[in-house]
Amino acid sequence: MAATYTFDVFSSIDGFGAAGGDWTGYWGKQGPELLDHRLALYGEEQRMVFGANTYRLFARMLAESTEDSDVRDPWVTRMRNLPATVVSTTLEGPLDWPDATVVSGDAVEVVARLKEESDVPLRSHGSLSMNRALMAAGLVDRLQVTFFPVITGRTGLDPLFQGAADFDLELVESRTLDGHISECVYRPTLHA
Repeated sequence: MAATYTFDVFSSIDGFGAAGGDWTGYWGKQGPELLDHRLALYGEEQRMVFGANTYRLFARMLAESTEDSDVRDPWVTRMRNLPATVVSTTLEGPLDWPDATVVSGDAVEVVARLKEESDVPLRSHGSLSMNRALMAAGLVDRLQVTFFPVITGRTGLDPLFQGAADFDLELVESRTLDGHISECVYRPTLHA
């Protein structure tokens, strides 16, 4: 049986994964319920899958942060200590990430093989272009979007689904965290 693959991403209400300007991480909206929930999600046995750009971003952010920084929320520390596969044609190991392996090749082929071989679920946080390609190939079983209550129309960065194929989304589960953050888990299928 193939491992489940979850594309996990944070979003503003208008579909951006980040923002410039004076916005802070999590758009300044995180609370204890969100942070506890994220820690529980990443407490489960799983393998992380990153594209090269997201790996570089996480590695740089963590290297530039201090122990007291919001960047080092407990769930991020836990994520960093999970086994990880970084799909890249440009990176070479060893990586500055415990238990990470670089696999060169096409992400669709690499993840299809990982899904068949893995004994644990697979999860990717970020890696937008890679995950759009994986969704188009039918390899994403769950799309987990955490919506923060902001609109970043002028300062929004990293449009999550720009250039993506069309998908129908079946809502599998949803919750509200800290009274204002919505998490929705969908089963995506290509729109016919």
